[in-house]
Amino acid sequence: MASSPDPARTRGASLRKVVGASLIGTTIEWYDYFLYGTAAALVFNKVFFPNSDPLTGTLLSFLTYAIGFAARPIGALVFGHFGDRIGRKKLLVLSLLLMGGSTTLIGCLPTYHQAGVAAPLMLTGLRLVQGFALGGEWGGAVLLVSEHGDAKRRGFWASWPQGGAPAGNLLAAGVLSLMTAVQSDADFIAWGWRVPFLLSALLVMVGLWIRLAVDESPLFKQALAASEARKAQAPEQPPLVAVLRHHWREVLTAMGARMAENISYYVTTTFVLAYAVGHVHLPKQTALNAVLIASAIQFALIPLFGALSDRIGRKPVYLFGAVGVGIWAFVFFGLVDTKSFGSMLLAVTIGLFFHSAMYAPQAAFFSEMFATRMRYSGASIGSQFASVAAGAPAPLIATALLKDYGSSTPIAVYVAIASAITVLAVVCARETRGRDLAEIGEDAPAPAGQPVGV
Repeated sequence: MASSPDPARTRGASLRKVVGASLIGTTIEWYDYFLYGTAAALVFNKVFFPNSDPLTGTLLSFLTYAIGFAARPIGALVFGHFGDRIGRKKLLVLSLLLMGGSTTLIGCLPTYHQAGVAAPLMLTGLRLVQGFALGGEWGGAVLLVSEHGDAKRRGFWASWPQGGAPAGNLLAAGVLSLMTAVQSDADFIAWGWRVPFLLSALLVMVGLWIRLAVDESPLFKQALAASEARKAQAPEQPPLVAVLRHHWREVLTAMGARMAENISYYVTTTFVLAYAVGHVHLPKQTALNAVLIASAIQFALIPLFGALSDRIGRKPVYLFGAVGVGIWAFVFFGLVDTKSFGSMLLAVTIGLFFHSAMYAPQAAFFSEMFATRMRYSGASIGSQFASVAAGAPAPLIATALLKDYGSSTPIAVYVAIASAITVLAVVCARETRGRDLAEIGEDAPAPAGQPVGV
């Protein structure tokens, strides 16, 4: 007689499937998003803003890059609302389609010489679609994993979708690095930069095939059934209203926690390309290879820091990273200024090491702050509203500071100020390690959880 399946093994297999689907989906979306940032640093100033001096052209490129962040809070509101109403999975499929479609179309755009001012306007419009899609992607991906797992190892498992950021950056930098290695500068500017954008269409098909096979979050299914029962007795508040009423402190905490994490990342991986090539005069290939290798190392670091947060708590790991990036910013540019590949690689790698200590526990940390029926909205709003003030203007501010002062020191001070804001926010936050997501009530902030060992 056949034995019945082991429930623990079945749950484990289901969780690994969800983790894999979330990681692959977020990798593809971040590939699309980071591809734009890398191209803005290296090529868009020549293709879409050719009549400006090089630094001003780079500034205008980063301005279109920053505009995409303006759409991320809108995406967070829309995707969060419907993700808390109809489920995480459906919204994740939609975000992947929007991101992949807009990225592929960027690869088809005419240049400034072909279409005049219409070219950068179309580029900006597609960047807004990218931002809208990514604003809804992050919350759904990390929540799908967080709500499938248990409290004991949530930090580890929920950190895997976070690995989609360095994996996407690795893929974007890798494809661009390959194109610059096999092409002359003239061919790369003429058509080679389009190939990585057009490749997105193939990646999206792979991502959709994987994502459609994943089950909806069991916690969401339970919360939805309970919500339907309550609605028979009284109308239910929209998720956004409920978040702002019951979890506004947690939203502010998440926004503050994002400042150093977001700013340091875009300075370390996006602005550094423009700085290394335009200011220090390193070859494009050298700068791209440094970011490429450092991103590969970060991909391995993220689950390690996620697991560490399960052992000692989210706050200690997060604070280590926040303090680290604030100090390292003053060393970072000095190493890049040496014009040595090894020094630049060390600068970017250590910068991403400290960033990983914040980014890895962030998924579990933010998920554990909110009740299930408002978790998508709360985590997305806290994360994406902060990105408008943090990641959006980071390369823009860094470029403007370099142009005005001719020195990297003001940029290091800028990163250090962001670090101080994050340290304050995390110190004032409750420790969330060990919380049972099903027991966080909707009528009050989540209670402090008991530590859970591994």
